[in-house]
Amino acid sequence: MTPQAPTPAYRRLSVEERRVQLLDAALALFAHRPPEEVSLDDVAEQAGVSRPLVYRYFPGGKQQLYEAALSSAADELRLCFDEPRKGPLLARLSRALDRYLTFVDEHDTGFSALLRGGSVVETSQTSGIVDGVRRAAADHIMRHLDVAEPGPRLRMTVRMWITAVEAASLIWLDEDKQPPFDELRDWLVEQFLAVLTVTARRDPQSAALVETLAADL
Repeated sequence: MTPQAPTPAYRRLSVEERRVQLLDAALALFAHRPPEEVSLDDVAEQAGVSRPLVYRYFPGGKQQLYEAALSSAADELRLCFDEPRKGPLLARLSRALDRYLTFVDEHDTGFSALLRGGSVVETSQTSGIVDGVRRAAADHIMRHLDVAEPGPRLRMTVRMWITAVEAASLIWLDEDKQPPFDELRDWLVEQFLAVLTVTARRDPQSAALVETLAADL
């Protein structure tokens, strides 16, 4: 007889490992269903644990779990823009958008529910988490532009573009992810240069940046 492989020994998860497991389970559900349609029982089943165990780690119930899962997703989104400051800026922006749009693609329903608002679990806390991602993205872009003290027109231009990226991502999901991923990414990069070029007509700081970017093309 062929000897059977030994059964792996059971290993108790640490507190942090268990918390990560529950957050991963919640994010997997929020990725495909609106938050108001996900229950603690669903999370427990997804993680393969009991409902009381979920409550042990998140005594505040679904709201606390949702905010923790949202914070975890926000951390991942912030990392999308964490690009080494090497090489042409537009190429860096393209790589950052690759990661951002991949996240959108993999968490489509949850991403829509998050940015559209209106969820029964939406609060000022969750809105603040989302806005923190936008501000972090703007800060990353300013660092890549090597601008320590951006003027109001440049700040507004960058934040408007980030809003446009969010809106385009939502429309992309509504349009069954058309145009193709690569085309959407390249178009958004071109839009960044376009809006900066328009601002440059009224803002010397932006005009200098456009000259620098043009040299990279």
